[in-house]
Amino acid sequence: MHGTVSTIGEFSGAQSVERALRLLAIVARDAENGMSLSAIVAESGLNKPTARRLLVALMRARLVEQDSQSRRYHLGDEAFVLGVLASRRHGLLELSMESLRALSGITMDSSFLSVRRDNFSVCLYREEGTYPVRTHALQAGLQHPLGIGAGSLAMLSALPDAEIESVLAANRAIMGAQYPSYSVDQMRLDVADTRRRGFALNPGRIVASSWGVGTVFRYPDGRVAGALSIAAIDSRVGPERQPELAQHLKTETARIEAKLRTMFVPGAPHPADLARARA
Repeated sequence: MHGTVSTIGEFSGAQSVERALRLLAIVARDAENGMSLSAIVAESGLNKPTARRLLVALMRARLVEQDSQSRRYHLGDEAFVLGVLASRRHGLLELSMESLRALSGITMDSSFLSVRRDNFSVCLYREEGTYPVRTHALQAGLQHPLGIGAGSLAMLSALPDAEIESVLAANRAIMGAQYPSYSVDQMRLDVADTRRRGFALNPGRIVASSWGVGTVFRYPDGRVAGALSIAAIDSRVGPERQPELAQHLKTETARIEAKLRTMFVPGAPHPADLARARA
């Protein structure tokens, strides 16, 4: 009897997962315009209460979000992050690889692509430079609280002030326990300095001998998409070289933003067409 009850429970749970994933796929079919609840119900064949319950579960997981004005359902930011992490093809990493190689080729130092995930920054890729001495705390797949590290700080600094305060409040405990060189007050100063100078700087606070410079890039609608950063030993990221590294980063973030416009803005010129026109 107990085995039968367990089997029924497992089947019910699996069925709910399958239904939720089917709803996620339906929402994804019109990711730009979103889907109304009535359209989702009609296409899924589920009744309205069941569809709504599953959509709420997907929203809690940030796989789906609901527009407060239109009430239509869209893919959430977690769906994007999972897609980026899972696929190098047609994703943010693929769009950024040319820039990462260019940065490491020009500077001889290691370059990094990072994205935001909730209150953290995740490193998606590290492109090694050719300079013989390398010592970095950042590796592909690692995450730090948002604002810790050059690329991470660039993303935090690009957020609205109220959102920054929310992130800092959420990360206060982990910063105190694992990042003794950081504090909420220090992070606020770092954000102000980043906005003033136009790029983020990590002056060896994670690994003393490893300094970094970072800049953010955005989607066409202004949302933060990710950040590029360069890290090297402290002697290679002195005050005289920081603006040079920042300029290289800004050139490549502008290139990535141009590629993103061709993906998300109908009729936007392709970067290659722009380059030919300038030539």
